[in-house]
Amino acid sequence: MPLLDKLREQYGVGPVCSELHIAPSTYYHCQQQRHHPDKRSARAQHDDWLKREIQRVYDENHQVYGVRKVWRQLLREGIRVARCTVARLMAVMGLAGVLRGKKVRTTISRKAVAAGDRVNRQFVAERPDQLWVADFTYVSTWQGFVYVAFIIDVFAGYIVGWRVSSSMETPGRCLRQSRMAQ
Repeated sequence: MPLLDKLREQYGVGPVCSELHIAPSTYYHCQQQRHHPDKRSARAQHDDWLKREIQRVYDENHQVYGVRKVWRQLLREGIRVARCTVARLMAVMGLAGVLRGKKVRTTISRKAVAAGDRVNRQFVAERPDQLWVADFTYVSTWQGFVYVAFIIDVFAGYIVGWRVSSSMETPGRCLRQSRMAQ
């Protein structure tokens, strides 16, 4: 409410609140809470204390802990709090844990090497082996990602050939070289 504090001397609380679509009682309530923090609700006071504890645990753990780990650490320290409360307060505070794992780059765009549209986006066939299309995906495994290339017969919708590789470049090249699908 700093804006209202600046403008209230010149224009008054009522007109400024009216322009901002805020009830004057809201302004006065915020003023009272700011000047008398001990008169705030028990939940608000408890939340303030919990925010300090959450921030402490978060900072002590190099700002990598998420909701679950912060909550578990608070329980270990004897601070009984619901997990959803920790989640709510961390969201209000803008705190988030670090996500594990490596981000996979699935698309490497090269505009100059874009494949042409040979079927004019018409994926229909009147008989088997008239039109094949290729697809490419990746699968997460315990040892990392593997990449799978498929050749699909459009008429029947079944996989005619496939290759798996640990490299993103290899499966399509292997399909072309081996003629596995023929």
